[in-house]
Amino acid sequence: MQPPDAAPSHQTASPGSPSLRERLIARLEAGGRYPRWVLFSALAGMFATTFPITILTIALRSIALEFDTRETTIAWVITAPMLFSAVSLPLLGKLGDLYGHRRVFLLGSTAATITAIATAFAWGPVSLIGLRTLAAVVGGATQPTSMALIFSVFDSRERVRAMGWWSMTGAAAPALGLIAGGPLVEWLGWRVVFVIQAAFSLVALLLAAFVLRETSRQRVRFDLAGAATLGVGVAGLMFALGRARDLGPGSPAIAIASAIGALGIAGFVAVERRTAEPLLSLAFLRRRNFSAPMVANAFMGAAYMGAFVLAPLVLLELFHFSVSQAAGFMLMRTLTLTLASPLGGRLGERIGERAAALIGSGVMTVALSVIALGTRETSLLVFGIGLALQGLGHGLGLPSLTSAVASSVPDRDLGIASAANRLTAQVGTAFGITALTIAYGGVNTGAGLGSAFALGAGLAGVSLVAAGFMRPRGEH
Repeated sequence: MQPPDAAPSHQTASPGSPSLRERLIARLEAGGRYPRWVLFSALAGMFATTFPITILTIALRSIALEFDTRETTIAWVITAPMLFSAVSLPLLGKLGDLYGHRRVFLLGSTAATITAIATAFAWGPVSLIGLRTLAAVVGGATQPTSMALIFSVFDSRERVRAMGWWSMTGAAAPALGLIAGGPLVEWLGWRVVFVIQAAFSLVALLLAAFVLRETSRQRVRFDLAGAATLGVGVAGLMFALGRARDLGPGSPAIAIASAIGALGIAGFVAVERRTAEPLLSLAFLRRRNFSAPMVANAFMGAAYMGAFVLAPLVLLELFHFSVSQAAGFMLMRTLTLTLASPLGGRLGERIGERAAALIGSGVMTVALSVIALGTRETSLLVFGIGLALQGLGHGLGLPSLTSAVASSVPDRDLGIASAANRLTAQVGTAFGITALTIAYGGVNTGAGLGSAFALGAGLAGVSLVAAGFMRPRGEH
């Protein structure tokens, strides 16, 4: 049932004969296919905005050569978008709650399409970094809003299955970039990547404009003070985590950024306690099926991405693979994640989100332990089994963790809840990469790299413990 201050959850028919769009939606609803088309439309928009990430990683050297600058400077093409997209996620999620997720999704997709075209004509490192950062911010609107749009047409028992496909898309998009990135950049140059992205974004935008209906809206004021303090806190923490590897955890810059982050978060909590219309209700944090899966998701992402960054070093330094051989070998992990995500959605639907999350986190913990063993023993077979298990664990657990967070809040707060979950995951990812890289310490031996993966197993173990605090299905 909708809250009394919410707008209708769909657009009313216009006077006279229905439009082509209204007739299309009515036909899809009559055939019971409308939720699937909403799922496809939302995922298409998210795919279009996320697949260039890995391609840019591959292209950093050629971009630096073209602009006659250092690779460390061009690396901000990756770092800056991660930082600013994390800061903007709560804002975008809440705007969807306030003004409608379809509207925010379409505006973000439109801006991402235009920015992708502009990026293809970047004239220097500053313009490229700026345009990519803007694209990440506006394209980030497709993440919390896509979740909210999907949840608006699936009931609570079906949401976890839908999140299986959402997780699969999140894995498949970077995988496509990894597979296609090298040949595309080598044959046609890095600029064509953004022409392709613009084409994908335009198709996804047209599909979404035709299929998606508007969600209900809150009639409250936007919590500007809460958004500002949270933005400061997230920016400080993300900068500290992102730069600790280069500057060292004891660097004054890292200490200052960490202090700013902590003060920002403390300020956010103080503001949210006093405001009548908070950006994120602190009462949600007391709900076990809101906070526990977010913590589990953060530590699972920390283990997964920390190992993701270090795995190529094992293949290059210990097994003497070429870069292309290493990239091909690591696709095994992405493949198992992609295939396991829909299975994870069905598993959560059948046995409950808590049980599925425990299985996923448990498999992830075992996987990192196996990777650590394979690294220490210099066994390619054991190492490969660990990579495959890592993708399997992430795919089995993530749909249930995501669905549990969304199902623990009213539908009117789906946007900010989804954004909070994504934000926590991004912070966890940054922490995992930094922690495992520092533990590795540049020691290219089985013992040095194995110790880092052992730490990753510990982080996955924390995810397992956090998942255990979730309430089983049927408990409130």
